[in-house]
Amino acid sequence: MLKRMVVGTLCSWLILSACGNAQQGFFTREDVIKYTPDWQGERFPDGRPKVPDAILDRMKTVTLEEAWAVVENAGFMHQYEDGWLSIHPDKVLVGRALTAVWMPGRPDIQKLIEAQGVQDHRQGAMNAWPVDMLQPRDVYVGDHFGLKVDGPSIGDNVGNAIYAKSGNGIVYDGAVRDINGLEELPNFVAFVRSYDPSHHYGSLLSGKLLNSTMVSINGPTRIGHATVMPGDVVLGRNGGVIFIPPQLAEQVVKSSESTHLRDVFGHQRLEEKKYTAGQIDARWTDAIEQDYHSWLKQNEDHLSVPKEQIEEILKEHQ
Repeated sequence: MLKRMVVGTLCSWLILSACGNAQQGFFTREDVIKYTPDWQGERFPDGRPKVPDAILDRMKTVTLEEAWAVVENAGFMHQYEDGWLSIHPDKVLVGRALTAVWMPGRPDIQKLIEAQGVQDHRQGAMNAWPVDMLQPRDVYVGDHFGLKVDGPSIGDNVGNAIYAKSGNGIVYDGAVRDINGLEELPNFVAFVRSYDPSHHYGSLLSGKLLNSTMVSINGPTRIGHATVMPGDVVLGRNGGVIFIPPQLAEQVVKSSESTHLRDVFGHQRLEEKKYTAGQIDARWTDAIEQDYHSWLKQNEDHLSVPKEQIEEILKEHQ
């Protein structure tokens, strides 16, 4: 059994447990549950929090600013990263994180992990292992320490496999190759560090060229300045990515929807010249609040926010 190894300040754990179902990844189901204790909802068989699809659908309209405000207010100060090369930059990436960590290649560790992979009946090279674990609407989040030359572990073959399994894109702190082929996948919304035409050396067969070793799946992962946990909700848009702890996902969505509703109401009333810009920009008076809630009730069947959410807002106002 490969024990946990503390790696750098992030404390990435290297786990290849001989106990339980090793097919679940270097982090076992029990490990994932242990390190995501605030999630009380449904989980995947590998232990990852499973934020409901309905919340993911509603997350697509959330801005980075709206998500950041809720996440930071809850005490999560290191969840945002930018500076990406984007594939399909005009689209929004939303999904549940499945994480993986690579480190500079080291043959003794590589030998041990490859041997464990054979025992666990894993197929192909290491870069395929997390791909095989993906579920629909997952986002593969990989820390490849920004490796560029001879570093791309994702090309159009692996990219197509990711897309077939998840129907989604990636956040990858490293380089990709075959970028033209990846761009042909219509919803492969990707945030990567760079493009390079070289390919990855990531097995013992690479010999002295071995340049990286995968040391973790489904564990805590550093992506630039952000810390990502398996099951975090990934929101990528407008050149940036924020990783939302699953227990905050619904709150983020509701806060965003409330902001959108108030904006629509405020813009309408300004156009009607019922209120001045100063009145709308300032804290609303009781009279404006009452007008807003009356407007919600009158228009609840015609607004973009789910009717259930509007009913909840109205109930809180009573």
